[in-house]
Amino acid sequence: MLLKALTRTSLILMVLTTICCWFQSSFASEPGTTQAKPQQPGFTIPYVDLNVETDRQIVVDREEGQYLGHPTTVLLEDNKTMLCVYPKGHGKGGIIYKRSNDAGKTWSERLPTPASWATSREVPTLHRVIDANGKKRIIMFSGLYPTRMAVTEDDGKTWSELKQVGDWGGIVVMGCVEPLKTDKGHYMALFHDDGRFISKNSKQESPIAFTLYKTISNDGGLTWSDPEAVHKSSDYHICEPGIIRSPDRKQLAVLLRENSRRHNSQIIFSDDEGITWTKPRDLPGSLNGDRHTGKYDPVSGRLLISFRSKTPKGHTAPTEGDWVAWVGTYDDLVKGNEGQYHVRLKDNTKGADCAYPGVEVLPDGTFIVTTYGHWDKGKPPYIRSVRLKLSELDQLAKSK
Repeated sequence: MLLKALTRTSLILMVLTTICCWFQSSFASEPGTTQAKPQQPGFTIPYVDLNVETDRQIVVDREEGQYLGHPTTVLLEDNKTMLCVYPKGHGKGGIIYKRSNDAGKTWSERLPTPASWATSREVPTLHRVIDANGKKRIIMFSGLYPTRMAVTEDDGKTWSELKQVGDWGGIVVMGCVEPLKTDKGHYMALFHDDGRFISKNSKQESPIAFTLYKTISNDGGLTWSDPEAVHKSSDYHICEPGIIRSPDRKQLAVLLRENSRRHNSQIIFSDDEGITWTKPRDLPGSLNGDRHTGKYDPVSGRLLISFRSKTPKGHTAPTEGDWVAWVGTYDDLVKGNEGQYHVRLKDNTKGADCAYPGVEVLPDGTFIVTTYGHWDKGKPPYIRSVRLKLSELDQLAKSK
């Protein structure tokens, strides 16, 4: 009898142990990341304000009575030539094109563009790509349905017309484009759609669901695969992806806007060049916002991420609706740390209508960040850039 009782007890203990192990494995961290602590909407790190430091600010373009918005930039390999495109309107509107020959200190007049650029229906995005034979080109996307693309193979001196990429579309295509380690000339682009533009006759679902998509190019950006869903949810409206590769080049992190405003901004990771992804998780409150775009400081190895400050419903930040930046490390992103400091680059005077940023960095650590915003109260938005070094921000942050 005693033996039978012991056997039953052993079996019960084995079952309980198995159940506990199952629960632990089910809720453990995803591969490549650490378990993040619960995140709050606010932040405690120092807040640096550059708003009134006008010596850092350069007007790229302004037109009286005209809305100018949503610029993106490309810095060429000479570290002097910068290209900038932006719509004459809020997303929809003819694409304006300018060039700088001194790393953004001065800008050309508006340059001639192909006729089809006047028909752009969405935010244009610029990307440098190189094919397997070393041929360099710059590609520019214009979104909604259908996705269209223009190409230059002479560093922006001449451009093609906008041409349809495939039988699909999306919102802010392609917000980020990343070279892949799979082979030379291979790239991955990420974008999102809320159900309205992914195909010609698509309709928005109820409840509204946001889908994050990826598409691949194997020929240096000339053609792109049909989009593949990475994540879809009606609870978490993740969108406007920004890719940052880890310093050892082994991992991809994607920072994401959360458009329902029920949650903090989100982050996902991939350890296999975008084939699989972790589940989205909260970013710290110091990174709450939209359209995160980041690059590494070549001097210190830290990250500067430019974005629009925007918090979940019921909360607010001292920089709410403004053009801001975050300074920290890639390890901060992995561990869910707040980072080093939060920076207001420029006060936006109307709601949260600002900050689809271009971020470039020179070998000496000078960042050139460029965006649009309502910089003058009661006036339409226009395009500005701000120049800074992290060493300068370090000194300002010490006084906080």
